[in-house]
Amino acid sequence: MPGLIPQGQAFNQTRQLYLATHMAVAETHWSRLRGLLGTPAGDFGNGCGLWIRPCRGIHTLAMGFPIDVVYLDRAGRVVHLEHNLQPWRFSPVRMQAASVLELPSHTLARTETALGDRIEIRMKMKETS
Repeated sequence: MPGLIPQGQAFNQTRQLYLATHMAVAETHWSRLRGLLGTPAGDFGNGCGLWIRPCRGIHTLAMGFPIDVVYLDRAGRVVHLEHNLQPWRFSPVRMQAASVLELPSHTLARTETALGDRIEIRMKMKETS
């Protein structure tokens, strides 16, 4: 994920498994707008993820590969899912969402992630000097 540094993990507490073990975070205006643009499909494989916050909907304009999308409310509950969202599409806006987790295509089916599941975002501790 060029320009995106893994900063954490996304763990599905309901299913007791990881959705992303190398998750980057987009929380500035520029990083949210850019998202995964310019990322080669081979660089966004199993275990990768991008957590966008705040966010209520995304687009895949100019992307070269499909993704799975998980909409989370403030408590980390799944409020909407988009399976295999193709390039050059807009996902629906969900007002109850506080953030969105982008994952490699077919992650949701493989992990059986469903509406109402509780997703825990685990951030890496920053090293201090």
